[in-house]
Amino acid sequence: MKHHKTIFLNGRYVDWNEATVHLLSHSVSRGSAIFEVLSFYEGLQGPSIFRLDAHVARLVKTAGLLEMRLPLGEKEIARAICETIRRNSLSSGYIKVVGYYGGIAYEILPPEEDLDLAVFVIPASVDPLHQQGRAQRGFSMGLSTWRKLDPGTVPVEAKVAANYLNGMLARQEAKKKGFDYTVLLDRDGYLAEGGTESVFLVKKGRLMTPSLGGILDSITRKSVLEVAGALGLNPVEEKLPPEALEEADEIFLSGTLGKVVPIERTGNRSLAPVPGPITLRINQFMEEILAGKEKNFHHWLFPVR
Repeated sequence: MKHHKTIFLNGRYVDWNEATVHLLSHSVSRGSAIFEVLSFYEGLQGPSIFRLDAHVARLVKTAGLLEMRLPLGEKEIARAICETIRRNSLSSGYIKVVGYYGGIAYEILPPEEDLDLAVFVIPASVDPLHQQGRAQRGFSMGLSTWRKLDPGTVPVEAKVAANYLNGMLARQEAKKKGFDYTVLLDRDGYLAEGGTESVFLVKKGRLMTPSLGGILDSITRKSVLEVAGALGLNPVEEKLPPEALEEADEIFLSGTLGKVVPIERTGNRSLAPVPGPITLRINQFMEEILAGKEKNFHHWLFPVR
């Protein structure tokens, strides 16, 4: 896989191949790396980052939840992200910001030091949603036998590497069963979220999504809810039983890589048309926002230059 070569690493802009860490670092052996994934798009003002401020704020929140110390403040991190995009001359793609302990550590407790910080820029072409026609005809989704992490065991709202073993196992199971995506139930048996995606259902024109408390407070999820509100759809957040998947007229997922991902099959049940009318309205409006054509949402886009 070909990547653009410049990364931000602890205050320097270096070659991609310098992104190395010892195998006995705490973040490798204990899963203590924290991260954010952002997207940027070619807009009317050139490349613009989607909700940069919200993502950086959540990175800081994650560090606080885990009692970690970032080496830079929010404005400095935002500048590093913008500069990394500029140095790679990309007009659209994804950004991954990683905070990690790079030194060798044997104990379960992390080192009492600031995190190292790296910023990577990745071309949009690595996104599987760019496979020809997939996003238009929809994807399949199965219900996982794995449960979402109990919020009483770890802070599920933290973007930390260790938490994502949960989603990885669920997605692996889905792949073996022939599904593209999966959705997990929470500890009480209600719909939670996908491996790395939020889930939305439409029934009789009513847009629904699982309520917060046991899932990630996703920035894209929040954005979809605001878009739906702007369209007059009056979305609701509530506990949804797994049977809701069998009763929904439309289902879609949302995440950083795919803002609106239509589902055409859940389990053995097919949905049609795909995308459904409400899914289509939300997706079209979101695309207008990302292109910088919706003035009321300009504050979501941060021009790189």
